[in-house]
Amino acid sequence: MTTATDTPQAAAFRRQVLNPLKLRLFMMRKLPMAWLAGLRLTQLTPETATVTIRYKFLTQNPFRSLYFACLAMAAEFASGIQGMMQVQAGGPVSMLVTAIQGDFTKKAVGLIAFTCPDGPLIALAVAESRATGEGRTVVCTSTGVDEAGDVVAVFKLTWSFRAKR
Repeated sequence: MTTATDTPQAAAFRRQVLNPLKLRLFMMRKLPMAWLAGLRLTQLTPETATVTIRYKFLTQNPFRSLYFACLAMAAEFASGIQGMMQVQAGGPVSMLVTAIQGDFTKKAVGLIAFTCPDGPLIALAVAESRATGEGRTVVCTSTGVDEAGDVVAVFKLTWSFRAKR
C-alpha cells in the first residue's frame, strides 16, 4: 500500500534499515548502546514501526526484568526510526526528543515488542516544518507488549522537528 508519506527516499531508507546486517552496522556506528542492547527493527512502514528488545544479561535490572532505560530506548527507536525515514526526502530537518513519559503495567521479561503507529503524524510535522520553516512537535506513543500479548509499558515521546535553513 502506497501512501502520501511513502516517498522513493523513504522506501530506499526502509529497505536499508530492514536489512539486519546494515541496521547492525548503522547502530554500531551511530547508536552503540542500541546495538549492545540488541534492539531489532522488525517492521517499518510509512504508518508504523516495531522494535524488539529481549531480556538478557546486558538489559537486566536487579529485579530480574528488563531495565527501564532499555525499554525507553526501544520505545524511542520505534518512533525515531519513523522520523529518520521522513527526513530523508527534501532538505535537512533536525529532530530531537523534548519529553518522555513512561507508564509500566507489568514486569518486562522475555521478548518485548514496541510498536509506534504515528508515522502519518510524524510525516505531517516534517512536511509542515519544511513548508513554514518553523519547528513542529509530535507526541508519539510507543506501546510495548510481551510474548503473551500483554502490555508491559506505554511511552509517550514528544519529538521536535525543525527544517534547517
